[in-house]
Amino acid sequence: MSLADTYYSTATEMLARAREKNMPVIRTVAPLIGASIAAGGVLHTFGSGHSELIGREIIGRAGGLMPVTGLIDPGYGFSENVVGYGTRLAERYDHHYQFRAGESIVVISNSGKNASPIEVALYAKKKGVIVIALTSLAMSTSAKTVHPGGQNLHAIADHTLDNLGVTGDAITEVAPGRFAGPTSTLIGATLLNLLTLEVIDWLQTHGHPLPLVTSQNIPGGMEANIELSKQYRTRLSKLIG
Repeated sequence: MSLADTYYSTATEMLARAREKNMPVIRTVAPLIGASIAAGGVLHTFGSGHSELIGREIIGRAGGLMPVTGLIDPGYGFSENVVGYGTRLAERYDHHYQFRAGESIVVISNSGKNASPIEVALYAKKKGVIVIALTSLAMSTSAKTVHPGGQNLHAIADHTLDNLGVTGDAITEVAPGRFAGPTSTLIGATLLNLLTLEVIDWLQTHGHPLPLVTSQNIPGGMEANIELSKQYRTRLSKLIG
């Protein structure tokens, strides 16, 4: 097989295993998120560096939930191991958009060892927010944290989603000892979309309105989003309309 075929075969098998492993956790946390959204709350996300892309997948996403907001790192992850930086990010975000008790945050870190996601998780927990880690348990349980608290992300979180990633993330050997083809974004984004759909399922089953983002590329889409976003105007870091 070509390198691309090898990657596809391995990655899709991993994706299927990740779905099977994580659905019990997803089905545990979806009602918590759904109840919070039904009460007017929002779902928060944070990912440092490349992991931020995974969190952004469900923020302001056509076909996704409107009340999803992200703590965005203006430093693009370059300071993720400066102790105290993540706490300051969380404080500033809390001041502008508010962490409220009973809400949830998905904190994304493939390694689970870096300071910023750990500090954001710790700050959120102090505010009574449920912390859902999205990480590679293989890495988070073996890599030594750089945070002085001594714990990796999975040990701090209330619930953990495992992307099944390998050390170094890439799965396809392209030369002796050299690997390419990472899986954390593919699997992480899929897990968050599965979580979103389980939350939508819970809201629908319990008779709550579905606060869905409509594609602005279809007639009336932008107008519908502007109207829906009015009830979240002070809570969303990416405001539609």
